[in-house]
Amino acid sequence: MTFLLHHLISASASRTADAPALLFKQDVLTYAALASQVAAVASGLRGLGVIRDERVAVYLPKQFETVTSMFGSMAAGGVFVPVNPILKPEQVGHILRDCATRILITSADRAALLEDTLKECPDLVHLIVTGSGDLPSLDGKMVLGWEQMLGEPSMPPQARIDADMAAILYTSGSTGRPKGVVLSHRNMLAGAHSVAEYLQNNASDRLLAVLPFSFDYGLSQLTTAFSVGASVVLMDYLLPRDVIRAVAKYQVTGLAAVPPLWNQLATLPWPDEAVACLRYITNSGGAMPIATTSALRASLPNTLVYLMYGLTEAFRSTYLPPDQVDIRPESMGKAIPNAEIMIVREDGSECGVDEPGELVHRGALVSLGYWGDREKTDIRFKPAPAQPAGIPNPELAVWSGDRVKRDAEGFLYFIGRNDEMIKTSGYRVSPGEIEEVVFQIDGVEQAVAFGAPHPQIGYGIVLIVQTASATIDVESILAHSRLHLPLFMIPGHVHVAAELPRNPNGKIDRKALSIQFAEVFTSTEPNA
Repeated sequence: MTFLLHHLISASASRTADAPALLFKQDVLTYAALASQVAAVASGLRGLGVIRDERVAVYLPKQFETVTSMFGSMAAGGVFVPVNPILKPEQVGHILRDCATRILITSADRAALLEDTLKECPDLVHLIVTGSGDLPSLDGKMVLGWEQMLGEPSMPPQARIDADMAAILYTSGSTGRPKGVVLSHRNMLAGAHSVAEYLQNNASDRLLAVLPFSFDYGLSQLTTAFSVGASVVLMDYLLPRDVIRAVAKYQVTGLAAVPPLWNQLATLPWPDEAVACLRYITNSGGAMPIATTSALRASLPNTLVYLMYGLTEAFRSTYLPPDQVDIRPESMGKAIPNAEIMIVREDGSECGVDEPGELVHRGALVSLGYWGDREKTDIRFKPAPAQPAGIPNPELAVWSGDRVKRDAEGFLYFIGRNDEMIKTSGYRVSPGEIEEVVFQIDGVEQAVAFGAPHPQIGYGIVLIVQTASATIDVESILAHSRLHLPLFMIPGHVHVAAELPRNPNGKIDRKALSIQFAEVFTSTEPNA
């Protein structure tokens, strides 16, 4: 019976053992080999004392060990925590400390970069290093090579049920550091089956994984493929044209990407080999510009286009079927299978046609909340609207914070957000996290980050800094930001001022600033 996420691999292995599960560069891992390696990782982790619900962090680029580490952690009874490989040590350290990770799986070069950071992670005991070469030496940590860690697959697994935790995905909120969204096996299985149903995935599909597995949309490429016995090509691309070459080389049938990448891919030529094999493409992480959609449709006339909307807190929420893309290209579509999407007023009552309201998602994909943060969980996860009064324990739904409207035919349209979170390049970015880094600069008195519409990446990041120091300028602020923040969090426009506007309560008037700089990316060149 398939009721845990890693069961997807063993189930596919029992059906088609020799079918390819993963492809990486010139190597192929069959479902039988993948199942065996997952079992070996699980046994090795059990040997290190992994117990039920214990967190195992994976900080690696895409490779076979990345996948076997994640699924092996679950098979051992633990919870995998995928860490975006582009994050800097400061962000990695926050994640490791926040979820009290005891085991980190990474590479030797990444371990070297994390040397100082890991000293500040008191819960971390074991460091497992992939690849060949000398193992790093870290005071107070037990360092093992990958082969040393692997155990005999015969070690019995721990008893689990589908309500147990499977993964923690870190996502930025409107304030403070990233929050860990806790996903159960039930959540992730429901998501895999739902997406596979509307994309009509089957065992003959070959998906190209270009998005990070720390991103629910990227992770979905694995779970969706494994649910039907399809194969996944692992890729960390350098240039957009590399993606197109990979589609042709590996005969990819499904490609998922975010708007910034699609904007680039839409301007490039697609060879006949890629055009012929690509059955569908999907977009999430922000609205796809209509011009981009049109250009892709022209380059890929026989490829189905799925425009999607999702929340990390609920994996995936809506999709626009391909036959509606030309009719209503600005729509988010309708609810995915096995999810209910409601648009409600502040009092929880249902909005009328074309009336803006908050999007609320209920169903099997709703996650377990934010790790270690009851306050934020209670704000975002609240009882679903319109439940019978007699239910003693009301079902919880995700109240998204997104303002949406529904037309007379039931199609949804995104209007904006209720909070200050910035959605840029497919990522959700916390203004507070950027401001915290900028405040480290001596002489900075105030720092305000917010989003402004950007034609290529959805929203660009604007940073306004208040200082009286003559030594602080745009270039020094950007240099500091590049040192401490990942690329997608670097401000696209920085403005230095002697004073910032304030509201009657004495607080910085973020609304006034956002209005003042609303057209900074559409009328001028960014300074990043």
